[in-house]
Amino acid sequence: MTAATVTLALTGASGMPYGLRLLECLLAAGVRVYLLYSQAAQVVIRQEIGETWPSRAKEVEALLQARHGVDGTRLRVFGREEWFAPVASGSNPADAMVICPCTMGTLAAIAAGMSDNLIERAADVAIKEAKKLVIVPRETPFSALHLENMLKLARLGVCVLPANPGFYHHPRSVEALVDFVVARVLDQLGVPHQLMARWGETDAPA
Repeated sequence: MTAATVTLALTGASGMPYGLRLLECLLAAGVRVYLLYSQAAQVVIRQEIGETWPSRAKEVEALLQARHGVDGTRLRVFGREEWFAPVASGSNPADAMVICPCTMGTLAAIAAGMSDNLIERAADVAIKEAKKLVIVPRETPFSALHLENMLKLARLGVCVLPANPGFYHHPRSVEALVDFVVARVLDQLGVPHQLMARWGETDAPA
């Protein structure tokens, strides 16, 4: 079943190209997106993408709506403590949530049931409402504590999808490696895509 509304959270782990490409693909597929981001994510965006996002969520919202050619019915952006955002309540949850990239700190907070900011609260809502939650950790190596937290979440039904691109499709660019991971996330959400050929196929879908 395709998710009609997806909460996408960006945290301060390396791997921001994954998250921003996922946002692009979700909007292109007609999915409504609630975007959340941490202050650390803004630092990583500046470091890895070379962009400086405005300090206010509404300004980021206007920037991204203009970039992707959508309006408020398709893309909303919320700050870390906007507790009246739809994603903060189980009475109005999104169909699914993705945290991409996900820091080990955010992962640990979710595993512990913390809700100190909107990202953690939205993840808590997704779990308690039995909605699809996909976490894309970007860290290496993993410590035993990291693995224990991932196992705890996996046992709750959370999809732990590390940012580990494959090479069997012979990628020739960084963008192709990014698309491999984004394609796996979209598959988890049931969102159609044409990012790469599937196993056993020679060409990407037309």
